[in-house]
Amino acid sequence: MTDHLFRPGKSGNPTGRPKGARNKLGEEFVADLYADWLEHGRDAITRVRETKPEQYLKVIASLIPKDINVTVDSLEGWTDAQLITRIRQLDAVIREAYPDIDETTH
Repeated sequence: MTDHLFRPGKSGNPTGRPKGARNKLGEEFVADLYADWLEHGRDAITRVRETKPEQYLKVIASLIPKDINVTVDSLEGWTDAQLITRIRQLDAVIREAYPDIDETTH
């Protein structure tokens, strides 16, 4: 049995795929996808968000970098006066957004 089916430097498919054929296919696909996006993109996003929210969230999650850095603003170091001011600001926002909330139930 021979060690090699083909001689060194000789291809088993001498005509083979033309150079750049795979790239051209990829470029054409991306161009077609982009054209479709321009026509239907925003509507498609809205449809998916409304009809398949789990898929919508998967797409969003896949677009977020895996090594995302989140900074949490610590309340450490705030004075009592600063905390009270912030609580009052948040309370005002909540009351405006939800005027029917009964304080005694929450």
